[in-house]
This record gives sequence, structure tokens and C-alpha cells, in this order.
Amino acid sequence: MAVPGMPTGGVVHAPARTREPEADVSTRDRVLNHVIADGPVGAVALAATLGLTPAGVRRHLAQLEGEGLISEHRTALADGGRGRPARLFVATSRGQSELAAAYPDLAVQALRFLREAAGDAAVERFARARTAEFTRRTAGSVTADDVEGRARQLAQVLAGEGYAASVRPVPGGFALQLCQGHCPVQDVAAEFPQLCEAEAEAFSELLGSHVQRLATLAGGGHACTTNVPVHPPGADAPSPRPAPDPRPAPGRAPTERTT
Repeated sequence: MAVPGMPTGGVVHAPARTREPEADVSTRDRVLNHVIADGPVGAVALAATLGLTPAGVRRHLAQLEGEGLISEHRTALADGGRGRPARLFVATSRGQSELAAAYPDLAVQALRFLREAAGDAAVERFARARTAEFTRRTAGSVTADDVEGRARQLAQVLAGEGYAASVRPVPGGFALQLCQGHCPVQDVAAEFPQLCEAEAEAFSELLGSHVQRLATLAGGGHACTTNVPVHPPGADAPSPRPAPDPRPAPGRAPTERTT
């Protein structure tokens, strides 16, 4: 006799299981982002927030922990059963850095939108406004009497902001090179060179010397290299004009004044 609800033939099919989303990069990044924002946080809470199963979230957490992007934060609170130690996670400094690395994509999208909405001139205005702010807060630290001294002070400021900057002499002594081994906006500047151009203009203003960009990281160089002309000592101020010689020129008799 057939049992109601049972297929004929006696074979019972188990209910289809909910398919777990594949462990792709976007889901991994979502898990990491929520650990950074909400940590210490466990798999159950993350699963509820992200709409995933706890088992799926635990796989991502294990992967992130293995990569050194998150670490376990021990607590006495339960994540599952009563009295059972919870496995809560927080982001490591490396995990924080990985999240920060995603911001250039957002900057590129924003500048693309600005260019499409208002044209290249709007991007140039943005780039100049950005470097104008840098110039304002840096001017008080770049105050040496000569160009070389100001270039070294500027390199110190840039190094303190993560640009790995240094000053290198050029044979002949008439110029030096300001080198930046790192650029936080390198990926953005690759598509929007206006950022590099505005930065070079800011360097010229701070140094009081017309500089020339020789290479950029965004353009494929191993460093951002700026040529800075250095005037020989005393060339910044004109030499005093010699006083007139009161003696008569050779072969000429002195002229007598008449009244």
C-alpha cells in the first residue's frame, strides 16, 4: 500500500540541501570586512549578517586565519553551546592593510565619475586642490635658505608620510633628484596622470625652483624621480653692481667742471 507523500517504488529522496556559496574572493572579502568592522565576532554572528551558513563562514575564517589576516580572540562567552568557549576573531595589522589596498579602486571609480560628469578640467581642479592642501601643511617644514636644503626637508616630510623619499646628487652639482620609492596613489595616478602633474607643481612652489619629472611609478618607473635644479652658491641673489671708478679712463684727460 502506498504511503501518502511517499513516491511509488519505495525510494525516498532527501530534501535538497541549500547550496553553499562558492568560496570566491568577493565572499572572502566580505567576511574580512565584517571582521574588521565588527570584531571580535564569531561565525554565527557573521553568518546571520552575511546570509551564509555558519559552516560556510567558518571555512572563510579558517582561510583568513591561515593567511594571517585575522586572529582568534579568546573569550568566555559562548558562540554555540552553553559554557562552550567562543571562537571570536579580530583583524591583524596585515588584514587592515589588505582592506586599505581596496580603496584605490573606489578612488578610480570616483574620478571616472567626475570625468564623465564634468570633464578632464574637473579632474585637474581636484588634483590641484589635493596638492594645495599638501602645500599648505608642508610649507612650514620647508624653510631652508637654499634649494638643496628645501629639497632635503621636503624629502623628510614625504618620507614621514610613507613615500620612501630621498635626495640624490646629480654629477656636476647643478641639480639633484628627489626620489619617491613608494606612492600611495600609484594605481589611481596610472589612469589619472593629473595627480602626478599637480604634485610636481606643488614641489616647484615649495622649493622655489622649476622642477621636471623624469619618471613616475604610475608610468612604470621604479621610482618617482623629480629633477630639481640647484643654483650655485650665491646665484640666488644677484651680485652687487660694482661702484663706478672715479679715475678717468686711460687716454682721457679729466674733464674740468665750469660754473
